[in-house]
Amino acid sequence: MSKIAVVTDSAACIPPELVREYNIHVLPFVLMFGEQVYLDGVDVTTTQFYRMLREAKHLPTTSQPSIGNFQELYASLAREAEGIVSIHIPATLSGTLSMAQAAAQLFPDVPIRVVDSGTAVTAEGFVVLAAARAAAAGANLEQVVQAAETVIPRVNLYATLDTLDYLARSGRVPGVAALAGSVLDIHPVFNLQRGHVHTMIRMRTKKHAVKYMLERMTEEAQNTPVHAAVFHADAADQAEELRKQVAERFHCVELYVTEFTPVMGAHTGPGVIGLAFYAER
Repeated sequence: MSKIAVVTDSAACIPPELVREYNIHVLPFVLMFGEQVYLDGVDVTTTQFYRMLREAKHLPTTSQPSIGNFQELYASLAREAEGIVSIHIPATLSGTLSMAQAAAQLFPDVPIRVVDSGTAVTAEGFVVLAAARAAAAGANLEQVVQAAETVIPRVNLYATLDTLDYLARSGRVPGVAALAGSVLDIHPVFNLQRGHVHTMIRMRTKKHAVKYMLERMTEEAQNTPVHAAVFHADAADQAEELRKQVAERFHCVELYVTEFTPVMGAHTGPGVIGLAFYAER
């Protein structure tokens, strides 16, 4: 184990091979389909989840890791690590951050820094990876935190949906319910930064929505190398096509295709496709 342990939540959608390579500790969200309870990414696959979601009469509910979950993990890590950096989905979207902060106060003898990533999905994952890579290279606690905080203001996340119905029913994005009721066929592009979801533009086709996301990525990258990921919710073919376009257009330091975690997909429904990236400066 590195002398600094890095913790995150399952909303970060980090590819499993990178979780193993950098010894990242992932606490799963909880998914509830009626009486059935699942741990996100542990005992339900994304394929199984989206099949269940399509067939469900009622939306599943989700909950963040408990303070007990954090306490147990921190206690285990504290036996060997000199410090812990815990990076999570923002407080505006989940109570995860507050659970981490409350648990950290129970360990006065172990330095634990809790970091608000300001974002989610693989954009959050890039913040976590920056910290984990610094830790693996031998950085101290403050240097690991700084590695994460350097990426936070630079990372971008854009996504579009197949349908607004799930998001409208979840109530997670203000104004979507009215939009879903007034327009039958529309594909808005959402952006998540600093913990807030913004509707960037509304497109009539998903193809045009994806084109817009690529244009925004071009503007942000400005011909510099990028760290990039394509994420999707049960839309693997579309994701692969977008990956090819990203690979052709940009100089990618790293490029992944990741699945949209069920805890996020529970609120957006299947068919999500998006881009997470940041440019090297």
